[in-house]
Amino acid sequence: MARKSLQDLTGIANTIARSGAGPKKSTAISNAPALGALQGSLSAIREIDPDLIDDWGPVDRLDEFTAVNTEDDSDGFDALKASIKEDGQQVPILVRRASSDGRFESIYGRRRLRACRELGIKVKANVQEIDDATALLAKGLENAARRNLSFYEKARFAAAIKAAGHDTATVRKVLNLSPSGLSHLTKVTENVPKEIGDLIGAAPKSGRPKWTSLAETFESKKLAAATGIAFLSKLDPITPSDDRLDQLLNNITRRGARHGGVKEATPVRGVTIKSGRGSIAVTIKRAGENAAFAEWLDSRLENIIKKSYQEFTTVNSTDDTRG
Repeated sequence: MARKSLQDLTGIANTIARSGAGPKKSTAISNAPALGALQGSLSAIREIDPDLIDDWGPVDRLDEFTAVNTEDDSDGFDALKASIKEDGQQVPILVRRASSDGRFESIYGRRRLRACRELGIKVKANVQEIDDATALLAKGLENAARRNLSFYEKARFAAAIKAAGHDTATVRKVLNLSPSGLSHLTKVTENVPKEIGDLIGAAPKSGRPKWTSLAETFESKKLAAATGIAFLSKLDPITPSDDRLDQLLNNITRRGARHGGVKEATPVRGVTIKSGRGSIAVTIKRAGENAAFAEWLDSRLENIIKKSYQEFTTVNSTDDTRG
């Protein structure tokens, strides 16, 4: 039986191919239809041995791969496992048949699958014949219905989708983002090293301002990844992820103060201006695309400074310049 495509299932948007080792071949879809609900019949729900189900697709929650996950919320895995043990599995997971005979791939519901596996019981699953172009939105809709992803979880999920070759329109559709919203997420994943994010965790209470501040710190090279990793590794393992992020940002602020509050700016590529209490330094790379500009500026810098100083003294009297 052929798997249903986007055209076959109204309201299901684009997806990502299997991530991680041994990815499956897939064709990236450039446009996604309007959001909607996955239409599955009750007859598609079965009880399946958890050991016959393999994970599929990108990891969309940090508690699946982060080194730190100490948040104690009502949606915790232990609470879920206890609920299934006491009352049974109330909500089926979504799976599709795998290429291997008798095996399945989980689209969403990994934690429910894991709970049933640890309890030694079969898992209730909605079995749908859907292609790679239908599953990711279903995963996104499931997350939206059950627990909003944190800002950083969204950033990592968006990066996983893009890494598989899907366009920005797909990412925006799956996560319901505006162009600027996606830009904010991308800035974080492009500048905050993955190892740093893993050590911090999901930080569910921390939004864009804190993560953007951290991203800008790495972007401006005010903090090396190794330094950040060393600091986070020394924190108590039970420290909540929001506190880990706060402590790292506070440490960065203190480091800046110890170094005289040096401010650094890059007005154009290859040009760095460092401004501290005692001096202002300008560094211009004499290589690549900046080589010609560096030579041009080198021959004119003395006159530029003299002219600027003349303009300054014209506007400011001698008494004004003495401080």
